[in-house]
Amino acid sequence: MNFFERIQKLDRRYIYIVVALAIVIPLMIPYNSDNVTSPPTENLYQMIDSFAGRPDRAILLSFIHDASTMPELYPMEVAILRHCFERNVKVFALTWSPTAAPIIDFALNNVKEEYPDIKSGVDYCNFGYKPQALAMILGMGDNIATTISTDAEGRKLESLPIMNGITNYNEMNLVIEFSGSSAGGAWFVYARPKFGLNVAVGVTAVMAADMYPYLQSGQLIGMLTGLKGAAEYEKLVDVFAAYREPTRDYSIKKDANGYKLLPGRPFGKEILNDASTQKLIKITTQTKAVFTPQEYAGFVKKYPQQTAIFDNLKTQEGDNVVVDVTKITPALRDQMGEIAFADINRMTRNTIYKFKVARVGMNAQSVAHIMIILFIILGNIGYFIQKAKAAKV
Repeated sequence: MNFFERIQKLDRRYIYIVVALAIVIPLMIPYNSDNVTSPPTENLYQMIDSFAGRPDRAILLSFIHDASTMPELYPMEVAILRHCFERNVKVFALTWSPTAAPIIDFALNNVKEEYPDIKSGVDYCNFGYKPQALAMILGMGDNIATTISTDAEGRKLESLPIMNGITNYNEMNLVIEFSGSSAGGAWFVYARPKFGLNVAVGVTAVMAADMYPYLQSGQLIGMLTGLKGAAEYEKLVDVFAAYREPTRDYSIKKDANGYKLLPGRPFGKEILNDASTQKLIKITTQTKAVFTPQEYAGFVKKYPQQTAIFDNLKTQEGDNVVVDVTKITPALRDQMGEIAFADINRMTRNTIYKFKVARVGMNAQSVAHIMIILFIILGNIGYFIQKAKAAKV
């Protein structure tokens, strides 16, 4: 028998083993890969980012799913919350489904662990489970605080600091609905034509085809599609929102004009296409902060009392100055202080696991799909070779 005939007679259990390994190995041993971002993802990112630092703007996250679709939808929710917390965007959350209420709490609590300054009722607000979806959707278009009188913790909405400058859809002018079925329908049927509300969705991959007509008609301003959409958004957050310029002091709260200085940087297509961006999207563990001499001088200038510590830690690698954070002992960390340590640790560009789940999953998904396609091609070739031989006989 030739190779293709052997493939035809291969025990299917071996195929299952190969596909299983193609999934498990990339999950256990992540590798750096790139995800080309699509316009629906970029458009959503840019709209959320346009609200950065504005007290009169906010977004609303609508959770309409249960645990069965969390593998695809939860990474999207985490990525968007991280974006909002990084860039000082007010965020509200609600659900019309009782089974989604715990998912909201889980997402918010999981993300804010990394942001100790983020406070409930100030930077974000969870409305929790609310029945009567249509009445709520229309009522919030007039006045949010009178339509939803209390949040999930029982606090009066009108008394919360987050509501300063927020009245209705004029300020909370973007809703993103996450759903494993048809998403965003009530929002773009009722709230968009009546109040001009911007609507976006996060859906499972199998639902994307149903949502594209609404995207093309302009009823949706953006869409995240399955694990791929979540991976794209994670990348955008790493490249832009989570980015820190080494020479810039982010401890300064306001500039000379009284405007709050925000971390990160504005979206730019040219930045995504720049080769230097590759170091910002790595998902493997990174322990070294790499600076040019000018960047290092600007970085240590922010911490004059810790300069000697950084100088003792630094090494020269080619033209770059390198600080390996694994050499920072607990005693050195105490001397350095938490603010300086957090800053140098961020400069390693090391992304914690919870903020790269979608990209790790996409690695496994891509390898598994390639293996399945390969088996399909080989199987078809073998089939037609067998048919040709049988016809000659």
